Amino acid sequence: MAEVGLEFTALDRIAVTFGPGTFTGTRISVSAARAFALATGAEFVALSSLRLMAMSARIPAAPTPLVAIATDARRDEVYLEVFDRHTLRTVVPPQCLPIADAARMLGSGPIVIAGSGGPALAAAAKMEGVDAEAILPDLLPDALNVLFPACEMAVTDTLRPLYLRAPDAKPPPPSPFIGAGA
Repeated sequence: MAEVGLEFTALDRIAVTFGPGTFTGTRISVSAARAFALATGAEFVALSSLRLMAMSARIPAAPTPLVAIATDARRDEVYLEVFDRHTLRTVVPPQCLPIADAARMLGSGPIVIAGSGGPALAAAAKMEGVDAEAILPDLLPDALNVLFPACEMAVTDTLRPLYLRAPDAKPPPPSPFIGAGA
């Protein structure tokens, strides 16, 4: 803000992605947006990281009616969302799936798949007979892609992280020493 000569109170809209992604990264982005909104009175607009990636100008024009965004979720899983490439309407909602299951969600194609999970998903899709092509395995969410659309996006009153799978951390089992009388 100092670099552009503005005070934080000049913010009137904050654009934020709410996941899917790493637990920590998602939690930090949502918490930071909430804090900025609370401190400045700014409203926020929110979108998934998958939708933001689908908005990328790096995705080339192609004859395929659909574009899938698939990011590596580890454990042979991907975070997947499928969009109509002309309207960006969601065709397959965001979810975390094993790669083989995700391949069956793509229809018969043709479809392009962008993101870090694209190569593995396209290979699995081809094994299922889907006309699929992986593109842009290095595609990441880019804040510049939301800069102008954020001015037109609907403001949201609530902001919650989008976690597509259960957390890895488990609560410890009950201890016989905690809560026992002395």
